[in-house]
Amino acid sequence: MKSMKKIVAVVFVAALITAGLIFILKSRNRSVETVNKTANGIALQGYDAVAYFNESKATEGKPEFSHEWNGAKWLFANPANRDAFKKEPEKYAPQYGGYCSWAVSRGYTANADPRAWKIVDGKLFLNYNKDVQKRWEEDIPGNINSANQNWITFQTKKPEHKGN
Repeated sequence: MKSMKKIVAVVFVAALITAGLIFILKSRNRSVETVNKTANGIALQGYDAVAYFNESKATEGKPEFSHEWNGAKWLFANPANRDAFKKEPEKYAPQYGGYCSWAVSRGYTANADPRAWKIVDGKLFLNYNKDVQKRWEEDIPGNINSANQNWITFQTKKPEHKGN
């Protein structure tokens, strides 16, 4: 009788573990990555998120001035930019996790070129390249509105990813 209870208990625990693993694996595929990053886990392809605001240009960061945030490693050109980001990451991080804003407005994700950027209403937006950015700029408010709606959907339904 005792060995039967042990067997039932072991089977029950194994079933719980299996169900938990299935849930975890399925939930990983249900939403977009919060931050678009390189294979090495670097956000913005190593560009300094704060420099867009402070210097009005795309500036490469340095590994010695890094900060981990939101599952990615962010690089900065100097310690002051790193410290500013640490204090207010949401202020400096690009919209839509650093994916192409045009792509997100169209219902999918694509990587972005950190040199194809624009600050609108105090927020950083990136695009796939300068040509795509020109199309995005034809209707910035409409594209931001569509992208905001799609980004919410992407939190529960993983979008198609196009491009490199």
